[in-house]
Amino acid sequence: MTLEQLRIFVAVAERQHVTEAARALNLTQSATSSALAALESRHGVRLFDRVGRGIELTEAGRLFLPEARSVLARAAEAAKALDDLTELRRGHVALAASQTVANHWLPPRMRRFRERHPGITLFLRIANTREVSEAVAAGDADLGFVEDELRDPRLRTTRVADDRLVLVASPGDGSPEGAPRCLPELAKVRWVMREPGSGTRSILEDALRGAGIDPVTLSVDLELPSNEAVRSAIEAGGVVGVLPLAVAQPGLRSGTLIEIAFPLPARGFHAVEMKERSLGRAASAFLHELRDNHQGPDE
Repeated sequence: MTLEQLRIFVAVAERQHVTEAARALNLTQSATSSALAALESRHGVRLFDRVGRGIELTEAGRLFLPEARSVLARAAEAAKALDDLTELRRGHVALAASQTVANHWLPPRMRRFRERHPGITLFLRIANTREVSEAVAAGDADLGFVEDELRDPRLRTTRVADDRLVLVASPGDGSPEGAPRCLPELAKVRWVMREPGSGTRSILEDALRGAGIDPVTLSVDLELPSNEAVRSAIEAGGVVGVLPLAVAQPGLRSGTLIEIAFPLPARGFHAVEMKERSLGRAASAFLHELRDNHQGPDE
């Protein structure tokens, strides 16, 4: 039994005339009759009685008609669902992002995508870099976003934005006495840091090693789980720390933070996907939109 046979059966049943049904379906009369005969033969049942020059449904045909209509309606809904997915009228995308991306960079871009594609739902989970990579690898997220390029052979990364980190302190009375002005002084001040596994901390530690400072020798007063918590601790005074520019910018502008000159490498925001798993239509469209609008750290 095929959908084409069902369409022909329903068309003939509604018109009770093979020729009119064939004309409506843009088929030849012989093709229409052959399809009906094949359907009846396949299931060993007569669906029509030939009465004179017309036809009438048998009892079996009358019982089968609503079932055939139901199958065709469900097939039409299935086809519409595929069309909706293809045309981005429907779908959902599971995202996982590290904190800087999730709290500052990603939300306005999610909103703009939703405005263009209101039928697409975006779900966002916030995690650190290590957790984001595992979520993508496990299939719990379609796309991940992190602040540093991963070295996981299972994953593919695409740079979608540029970012930079800044070393900051509080200018208030409680700030470290004389903010460090040279590299050796960095080893003498008190620090607040993100937790191990965060991209921000990894980049800072690499930069310190490059400057000849072992991160293990630093006096770390606090380890905090978010950039916002780190910023609050720095603004309270007594410690220095590293923040993404997007997080530090409000404090730098208002004067609650001051930037300390220290060469930190530029970094990128990267989209992460599984190499051996195809992205869905909606996730692929979202990634293409981000990649096509690649921006710098101050944009």
